[in-house]
Amino acid sequence: MLTFHREAAGRRDVIALTPESLVIAGWAGRDEAAIRHHIDELAAIGVPPPSSVPVYYRAAAATLTQAPRLEVLGPDSSGEAEPVIVSLADGLWLGLGSDHTDRKAETVGIALSKQLCGKPVGTGLWRLDEVAPHWDDLVLRAYATIAGERVLYQEGRLTALRTPGDLMARRPGGPDLPPGTVMFGGTLGAIGGIRPAERFEMELEDPVLKRTLTHAYDIAVLPVVA
Repeated sequence: MLTFHREAAGRRDVIALTPESLVIAGWAGRDEAAIRHHIDELAAIGVPPPSSVPVYYRAAAATLTQAPRLEVLGPDSSGEAEPVIVSLADGLWLGLGSDHTDRKAETVGIALSKQLCGKPVGTGLWRLDEVAPHWDDLVLRAYATIAGERVLYQEGRLTALRTPGDLMARRPGGPDLPPGTVMFGGTLGAIGGIRPAERFEMELEDPVLKRTLTHAYDIAVLPVVA
């Protein structure tokens, strides 16, 4: 079960959700050059290109987590900050998550790799219709702690990504997103390339309404026994 702190029209409340389904939209950029950059950086670590863009991967809803510590098998995983659409009984909400992925497994099969790591999501939500008019102004940002050094890992405006309405319309079974569904909405290229970290921090800034969603988690690497 996930717990969300929601903010809408200046009011705040708390709601619990047991997600029923998880959809991860891949290669969800609007900018063809940016998409190519992300495909190329994945190709550099052996990940084959997608058959089409965008693509929609299904993953187990049970992989969603709000724990402050994520356990992964081996040293080959990394996070990706993403806007997250959460469909609730009273409408669509915007949150923040990380499509943490096993990069070694990704070279074998992307859909397989999506199942192998927990998917961290933050506790904050904004009502989607409050931010939709200025979606392109929202800023997605991530920091990674690598070898003890905190570095800027991702940064850019959501103008680089397809809007939620566009993604939902293209999704098989769309254009609606049934209540209980969580959809990850795509990511930005990694500054300096994809690489593992000991800690991953992310934020989604709304410069128009002057607020920010944040979430962070530590990565605990479990040993691989031959």
